[in-house]
Amino acid sequence: MARSGLFSFGLGKALRLWVVGALVLSITACSAKPSQEADTGANTAAAGQAETVTIEYWQYEFPAKVELIDALIKEFESEHPDIKVKQTNFPYDQYNQKVATLVPAGKGPDVINLYYGWLPKYVQSGYLQPLPESSFPDIENTFFPFVQTAKLDGKYYALPTGVRTLGLFYNKDLFAKAGLDPEKPPTTWEELVTDAKALTETDQNGQLVTEGFAWEPGSQLHHWFRDGLLYQAGGKDTSEDRRKILWNESPAGLEAFKYLVEFATVHKVGINGFYTDDANAFKTGHAAMNVDGSYRLGSIQKDAPDLNFAVAPLPSYKGKSTQASFWANAIPANVTGEKLEAATAFLQFLTSKGVQEQWVEKVGELPAQKEVALQDKYVNDPLLGPFISQLNDANAHFFIDETQERTLFVNAVDEVLLNQVPVEQAFNGLVTKTQQLYDDYWAKQDKKK
Repeated sequence: MARSGLFSFGLGKALRLWVVGALVLSITACSAKPSQEADTGANTAAAGQAETVTIEYWQYEFPAKVELIDALIKEFESEHPDIKVKQTNFPYDQYNQKVATLVPAGKGPDVINLYYGWLPKYVQSGYLQPLPESSFPDIENTFFPFVQTAKLDGKYYALPTGVRTLGLFYNKDLFAKAGLDPEKPPTTWEELVTDAKALTETDQNGQLVTEGFAWEPGSQLHHWFRDGLLYQAGGKDTSEDRRKILWNESPAGLEAFKYLVEFATVHKVGINGFYTDDANAFKTGHAAMNVDGSYRLGSIQKDAPDLNFAVAPLPSYKGKSTQASFWANAIPANVTGEKLEAATAFLQFLTSKGVQEQWVEKVGELPAQKEVALQDKYVNDPLLGPFISQLNDANAHFFIDETQERTLFVNAVDEVLLNQVPVEQAFNGLVTKTQQLYDDYWAKQDKKK
């Protein structure tokens, strides 16, 4: 497997220390009031005996992120001795529920990490406040364009430290076994199908032994459809005002949907749930190719350090496009006064250049800011480079409700696969049901005006 010293050492070290835990800080010191600038020890001493401000940070239990935030909190506190930060974590499957229950009750954090696809729902519910514009100027020139999905009603409500794009992971040993050149992954839709067929292995009963192409609609493939295949086929996702789904405005939407579904129904190179899921099938050598996110690099190096794999940009068609997603940090609506100042300072720290660079090496996500991501050390990295190269062609779907939209997509695919519903009928039903989510959301938004 191709590895650069930068990525392998930083990420590998973090993964060997893979631990889960929240840092519990005992607050005993007194110092100056918080500010958005780092205080020196002299300034702190001169400020008198004001109480230390304590803020709480929430994120879900992703081990590499938990460990890194623990270390970053220590770094932040050394620069801001008048601010203490407590990290609290919840299991991923409980996280949404905890936020929905505790934040409205005023028992939530002062800075919260949220999936970007949840932001419209949380903003509509009044859980979050806009970021102070004076503290986060020039966002649109500093960050990659897809972060504009965090801009609602003309205001930014969250910003990411790291971002994710999709790439094509492929097993070089399985390529060689199938007689394919391990240094020449597929670059077009047609080549992806051809190679997937050549890489697929079945037993004497016709059962899959090796997937030529991992096929898991509920994992990353629904993202690949909206922000990758759809655009590559010449289509568009939503209208400029984000109110209308445009998938069926041209033949591109149906073409993209059909292309994805036929990997299972026609080409039979992969199936849902094979070896648990697509990521596990790939890590265990039972899937030759998989469309997955840059964040997967970490778990592969942890769980399958000897896997001989590489990464390539997504195969293209009429154009290039990939999906971008991110977890962003936001400030709940009820945070005010000194806590708001401290929360703002911590969020500024989390989007700083140094923190973004640590995030790449220890988590595997890409820098959210253009000047950080486009440094030679990342662009030329054999594993990170293919993801970085696609950032300018990345799109981030505006989710009304990420969970429901994913479910609708999976259900539409299942209609074809399990119930033999015609592809066009399933696709049209998906468009109609997704549009209804949008109509309901915007109707509620319009009533507020």
